[in-house]
This record gives sequence, C-alpha cells and structure tokens, in this order.
Amino acid sequence: MKPRQAEVERNTLETQIRVQINLDGSGQADLHTGLPFLDHMIHQIVRHGLFDLSIQAHGDLDIDAHHTVEDIGITLGQAFAQAVGDKSGIQRYGHAYVPLDEALSRVVVDLSGRPGLVFAVEFPRAQVGGFDVDLFYEFFQGFVNHAMLTLHLDALRGRNTHHIAETLFKACGRALRMAVSPDPRMAGNIPSTKGTLSL
Repeated sequence: MKPRQAEVERNTLETQIRVQINLDGSGQADLHTGLPFLDHMIHQIVRHGLFDLSIQAHGDLDIDAHHTVEDIGITLGQAFAQAVGDKSGIQRYGHAYVPLDEALSRVVVDLSGRPGLVFAVEFPRAQVGGFDVDLFYEFFQGFVNHAMLTLHLDALRGRNTHHIAETLFKACGRALRMAVSPDPRMAGNIPSTKGTLSL
C-alpha cells in the first residue's frame, strides 16, 4: 500500500492553518492550536487512531475560538480525505465504545463519501479549561464535511464534562483507525457495490 499521507494549508482573513497527517503512523502528535484543551482532545484521536498528526494554527482568538476550531476541523478533514485516497482495500466502517470512569461514549464511522454528522451529546458544563465545549460540534461538523464521511457520536452516560469529551475523542480515534485499516480480502477493491466511495 502506498504511503497514506497529506499536507493541507488553509489561509483566510480569520485563520492560518497547516495540517500534516500520516494514517499509518504510530500516534505521534505535534499540536499547536492556541487552545490547550482542544490540543488535548485531538491528541486522543491521534494516540488511539495511531495516526501521526501535526497541526499549526493561528486564529483570531482575541475575538472568539469559533473560527479557529471550525477551520481546524475543515483542514483536518481535507487532509484526511487526501490521505485515505480512493479507499480501495480498506475496512470502510469503524466503531468503538470507550469508557472513562463514569462516562461512556460510542462512535461509529462510515467512509461513505457522503458527509453526515449525528452529535448526540449533552455536556453538564459549558466550559472546560476555558474552552467552550459547544465548539466540539463545530469541529466535528467541519471535519465531516471535508473528510466526506458519516460520523455518529453518542455520549451514552457521564457526569464529568472532561470525561465525556475525552471518551468521544478516544472513541473517534479508535473508530477511524478501524475504518482506514486494510482489509486483505478486499485485495485493492473499493468496499462498495457502486464501485466508488466518492460523490
């Protein structure tokens, strides 16, 4: 299998972002978003997905974190889509349940070529470490729209907002890792009766 790597830059009047990803890495992260709690969460995807990921982001954080978080999701989605390529020979589907103390989340993904997000998550608190957890929806929406995949995130239980968020990101990493994993029985074929997983 050829190297599944990509580098994407996104520059707007609001943000300047560069993402480098290797889907066949070892879980190495170099994250500089200006938002420490977001870095901590994305690191969960990297470590549990066994991807290598670098994100360098500069945004208008003096106004609000919204633009930066959304644009990181967009740029990461674009890089993921480029790295995964035509999706020949992969599992396509992935799922994971991840607990952390009292919290439990389920994530299911389909590298369908069609963007779709179901975000069934309620956080007990509005912020963790100064980060507005409502922005996690914007991150995942940006990622899904540009990675061209279907993603279901369900927080099944939990009382601690940090724990809930962490289980979601860990489960996302595990589910993505499963979905992009090679399936030797596919022998380079596209895992779809249509013969394509792109629009």
